[in-house]
Amino acid sequence: MNLPDIRVEKGLADPEEVAAITAVLLARAAAQPAPPAHRGRPRAGWRRLEREPGFRAPHSWH
Repeated sequence: MNLPDIRVEKGLADPEEVAAITAVLLARAAAQPAPPAHRGRPRAGWRRLEREPGFRAPHSWH
C-alpha cells in the first residue's frame, strides 16, 4: 500500500489542490540557492591557551 507524502490534516482538499500546493512547494525548494562550498577548515575565533607563552609583561597588551 502506497501512502502519500503529503496529507491534509484538517479540512477537505481535492486532489487538484494537493497537486497545486505540491507544485508550489517543489518550485520553492528548487529555487533555493545552493549552500556555499566548504573551503577546508575554518579558522577559530578563539586562541588555544596551551599555545600562548606562559608569561606576558604587566605593561604589555595583546
